[in-house]
Amino acid sequence: MKRVAIFADNMYQEMELWYPLYRLQEAGAVVTVVGARAGQTYTSKLGYPVTAQKSYDDVSPDDFDGVIIPGGFAPDHMRRHPKANLLVKKLNDQGKLVAAICHGPWVMCSAHGMLKGRRATSFFAIKDDVVNAGAVWEDAEVVVDENIVTSRKPDDLPAFTRACLTVLDRVPVTV
Repeated sequence: MKRVAIFADNMYQEMELWYPLYRLQEAGAVVTVVGARAGQTYTSKLGYPVTAQKSYDDVSPDDFDGVIIPGGFAPDHMRRHPKANLLVKKLNDQGKLVAAICHGPWVMCSAHGMLKGRRATSFFAIKDDVVNAGAVWEDAEVVVDENIVTSRKPDDLPAFTRACLTVLDRVPVTV
């Protein structure tokens, strides 16, 4: 059974958190909502709540087969937590799924050089940030570069989630 973290913070984009969460659960994955504080309720851009089950301090890369970083403005808050950035970097170093949509690649930009030389996409407004982090930016509904999956916006969620599931199938299960 695959185990996936999905990050949450205030101002997340509703569909970019809930759509992959439910699709991965339907596929048999155990999905854990991770935020700055366990038990904290975070609200989306439209006020929809989600409660973090674990904090960045409570988890390690060995707990997961991948991570999903939804967009909205939440990634600007997520990337302020060094342990969130380090978790993303270590999952990437282990070849596990690291997926981000919309503004989610902001966290990848802060994850200790992990985008250098990698292909990625994002919401167009953060293209410069992604490029300045060393990525080769592409305007596509989904870009897969080995274990990294990125997409631009909610319209891309079907392709994004399919790609996440495909990459997860290649990742050995964490024991």
